[in-house]
Amino acid sequence: MNKRILIIALILSALLSGCWDVDEPERMLYIHGVGVDFKDGEYEVYAQIIDFTNTAKTEQPVTNPVQSEVGHAKGKTIDDAIFKLYHSIDQKVFWGFFSFIIFTEEALKDGRANPIIDNFLRYRETRYQIWMYGTNDAIQDILLATPIINKALILSKLGDPENSYEQESFIKPINFRELIIGLNEPNHEIAIPFISVNKTWANEKGGTNTTALSGVGLLSPKEFKGYMPADKIRGLQWMTKDTKRGEVTVKIDSNDSVEFTVVVDKLKVKVKPVVRKSDVKFDIDLKMNVTVSEFHGDVSSEEIKKGVIKEVEKEVKDTYKDALNQNTDIYRLSEYLYRNNFKAWKKHQKNGKVELNEDSIQNINVKIKKLKSQRKSFTETIDK
Repeated sequence: MNKRILIIALILSALLSGCWDVDEPERMLYIHGVGVDFKDGEYEVYAQIIDFTNTAKTEQPVTNPVQSEVGHAKGKTIDDAIFKLYHSIDQKVFWGFFSFIIFTEEALKDGRANPIIDNFLRYRETRYQIWMYGTNDAIQDILLATPIINKALILSKLGDPENSYEQESFIKPINFRELIIGLNEPNHEIAIPFISVNKTWANEKGGTNTTALSGVGLLSPKEFKGYMPADKIRGLQWMTKDTKRGEVTVKIDSNDSVEFTVVVDKLKVKVKPVVRKSDVKFDIDLKMNVTVSEFHGDVSSEEIKKGVIKEVEKEVKDTYKDALNQNTDIYRLSEYLYRNNFKAWKKHQKNGKVELNEDSIQNINVKIKKLKSQRKSFTETIDK
């Protein structure tokens, strides 16, 4: 009897010693980013495959000179192009680390973004936390750009945008989940970050290519409404509740030669729709803290406050008007009415949007709750 039990135990232990249907990690390749273009009636897909050799020590510079390779293929559909990429790939590809996707303007036009996004989300290994970008540059150049001091690619601005957004909240990163919500609900438009190749940084070997935010693209379910460069969208950061930290550079009215750059945080945004019989107006209230790092002895704190308030109001108005020229409700004012007064929204909306003009923003009230300095003393460091 004991002998029989021993034989059974040996057989069972042999069966449990391995998992035959599990892929070995070292025999797989990992997709980190994808780029999509559309030319001559075909989709062009770029796939960035990354090396995880040094990922466990991401706080240290990556010594491996080649962190990624980028493949490229064309096809009548996205799947057609991806399967052509598989022809030249040595091992099985895992999509579970797919972190971001980049679209060219042509890929965003004529509602092409919808089926592309749908294609990736229906695959079981991908997630809704995929970051979305647009670009006017060559996709391959962006995918081959490396982070500063050769940090691991999974920590780049493309794969991990929330990290740098904490310090400078200029353009809010958008993932697939937020994109789908933004396009499905009024006003059925959303601003997605645009990126470009940046040559600001250099090392002992020469210049290095990195990526930088360059503006936003205005997208609706049916069309791409255009691109707005960074200098035209400064007001967008003051109308986003997720803004953590931003900057404003102002001139002082009493002395045009004096300029200040202040840091803004603790931003609170409130938009109140004012419903009338024939139209809808909007009142905007912004509350913020301001920190001053530099001082001029002949400038008072009240002058600084007035300068900041004036500049923030101007940036909000200018961005709104520039977006309106592209028939876009960039601040999603229609959604504020939809949430606040559904009956009025239903009356005034057309295809989810409320008709807007340059006077639709009735009032912009900016309030500085605190004006602080980095030190306890609110005086110049060096006396003149």
